[in-house]
Amino acid sequence: MLSCDRSRNLFEDRVDAPSAAESLAPGAMLLRGFALSAAPLLLQVLEPVVAAAPYRHMVTPGGFRMSVAMSNCGTAGWVTDRSGYHYDACDPLSAKPWPAMPACFAGLATAAAAEAGFAAFAPDACLINCYEPGARMSLHQDKNERDFDAPIVSVSLGLPAVFLFGGMNRSDRAARLPLAHCDVVVWGGPARLRFHGVMPLKDGDHVTLGRQRVNLTFRKAL
Repeated sequence: MLSCDRSRNLFEDRVDAPSAAESLAPGAMLLRGFALSAAPLLLQVLEPVVAAAPYRHMVTPGGFRMSVAMSNCGTAGWVTDRSGYHYDACDPLSAKPWPAMPACFAGLATAAAAEAGFAAFAPDACLINCYEPGARMSLHQDKNERDFDAPIVSVSLGLPAVFLFGGMNRSDRAARLPLAHCDVVVWGGPARLRFHGVMPLKDGDHVTLGRQRVNLTFRKAL
């Protein structure tokens, strides 16, 4: 089991439920249970990634400490600091390149994107977000990438969460979508710049990850 602060032994989840697709909007789809068969391997290879690039609470340009602990893998990693939001080839904590993206990460992201209608998605960045009870993500747009032709693929692992999926303006009313372990959300095309976020995580005890939720968010950043 992986923690935001330390890693422990892994336990495989038993998979019984098939995946199901739900359209959220033109260009956006929720794939329930899509990552179930891949989850044990995803969590296994995640362990050395976060050992090489530990979770950390980044600080926004406004000086606020994010409640979500973060890491990255891939060619580029998303960072925030007093200078702004941007992608960097190196981890600012170690000055070394971010860990390589595991093949099973990229394979899952490509398959989920194809299932949602986005063929040949080739992510070069994976943001790894670790939520503990109370952590949240405010409504925002993913707009630090160089172009918006590629979709966003978001994989939920661990505790359930409520995903906020809004419109093209921050003031638009956001739908509240319950997400469970191994659910995947994909949005691109006309939905690519929709505002989205995560409500404060409720406490619980997931059979594999304990009192946390890990979110893998795949992008084509460069």
